[in-house]
Amino acid sequence: MALRASDVVPISEARARLTELAEDVVGQGSEKLLTKNGASYVALVDARKLDYYHALEAEHAGLVLVQGALEGLEDIAAGRVLNEAELDRAVAPAPAESRNKA
Repeated sequence: MALRASDVVPISEARARLTELAEDVVGQGSEKLLTKNGASYVALVDARKLDYYHALEAEHAGLVLVQGALEGLEDIAAGRVLNEAELDRAVAPAPAESRNKA
């Protein structure tokens, strides 16, 4: 949902209108963007929507983990694996002289 100009409120004005703004957010489902010095600062969002956003974020994190696991399984199936010595070399810190040149 796009924000309307009336949904953008300076934080100094929001202090005096907090109850009114909160009722508008809950009653009409319109988020309010509060600004500070003309820049976006915080938002007022219905608590149920915030719960929904958090659930979406958790679901996305789970999907990212599953995608990583699938890619790992594909690597194993294709033989793209390292033995223990190769893995140790790959993750070992660079020698001090190499780091100083960078």
